[in-house]
Amino acid sequence: MLQLPKRLQSIDIFRAVTMLLMIFVNDLWSDKGVPRWLEHATKMEDALDFSDIIFPAFLFIVGLSIPFSISARIAKGATKSQVLTYIATRSLALLIMGFFHVNLENYDKVGAFLPQPYWQISITVAFFLIWLDYSPKIEKNRKYFLQGLGVLILVVMAFFYRGLRQGHPIWMRPQWWGILGLIGWAYLLCAPVYFFSKNKISILISALIFFLLFDIAVNAGWLDIIKPIKNYIWIDGNGSMPALTMAGVLISVLYKRYTDENKLSKLWATFALIAVAMLAGGFALRPLLGGISKIRATPSWVMICTSIDIFGFMIFIYLIDLKQKQNWFSAIKPAGTSTLTAYLLPYIHYAIYNIFFPVLVLPIIFRTGIVGIIKSFLYAIVIVMITGLLEKRKIRLKI
Repeated sequence: MLQLPKRLQSIDIFRAVTMLLMIFVNDLWSDKGVPRWLEHATKMEDALDFSDIIFPAFLFIVGLSIPFSISARIAKGATKSQVLTYIATRSLALLIMGFFHVNLENYDKVGAFLPQPYWQISITVAFFLIWLDYSPKIEKNRKYFLQGLGVLILVVMAFFYRGLRQGHPIWMRPQWWGILGLIGWAYLLCAPVYFFSKNKISILISALIFFLLFDIAVNAGWLDIIKPIKNYIWIDGNGSMPALTMAGVLISVLYKRYTDENKLSKLWATFALIAVAMLAGGFALRPLLGGISKIRATPSWVMICTSIDIFGFMIFIYLIDLKQKQNWFSAIKPAGTSTLTAYLLPYIHYAIYNIFFPVLVLPIIFRTGIVGIIKSFLYAIVIVMITGLLEKRKIRLKI
């Protein structure tokens, strides 16, 4: 009888595939004639296109990783306060990066003191300086100097920032927090729940149901009475983001429990049952609560994507942890082990391209239809390969 390992390599591979696809779909904006199903559905559409399932998968994987990362720290002797500090600092790092990224959307390309590409490169370099996975051999004073330099760069970039909204200049401000910021909020909500739950399934299920119900209540209009406080106290994504992450936490804890008990058949059955229930619930709520929409973060979108993620995770467990097919994914593994590095590299590339080749555009034939899609996929592969080269030279971000 096949027995699953106590530690999952499949999470890294699942994360690597998801990050590869995230880079790919993020580059599709540069293509024309792309099939509609590959892009994001519009705000008022009742649809689930390919790009709409990538970010939810990443939130789900964040949840999968939480029990393993926190348990590892506890096993090394981390105290309660140290674990909570670790959770807070990781969340803060993601929120800071997300805050700077989301303000790129309103950057005044004409009136700002610093051209946008230079500002974009500067903040990305600062992120690397602050959150680089420094070698333990580096002198502390040198490390602190480099991190301090990164903080100084962010402060200077914030000072020089100038945005534009409806023709009026604005300064940096919280908006929708960006991809990294949303992950940060979801992590900040879900990691403490797991830590204090002490692996009690009932608590994790209750948290998942709470976030789902919050999302349902918002979309149903039941919470309109408290809308005035939304700008001050709220759950990001109306509960959808932490719901996806908490689903990952629950699945991860169930995995650990069933593997400890060597109950492989029960693991498959439970995962399949939860996935089918989520899928059925998503389609049942579809006509009642705004259909399927990533932009509006509807409950149907959350539940259907959760179902897809669970089934996807089951496939990776089978391929990686049971059949040991890690070599199938070795070329893209750096996207799973240096994920934040892979995510940030395009910000540097696009900015450098705009600085040195502002009028150089690929011939339309390379940016259209199937050729354009292949170009975007190859671009994602190249970014992952560069990530791998940097990883070998110990250049990777770690928060």
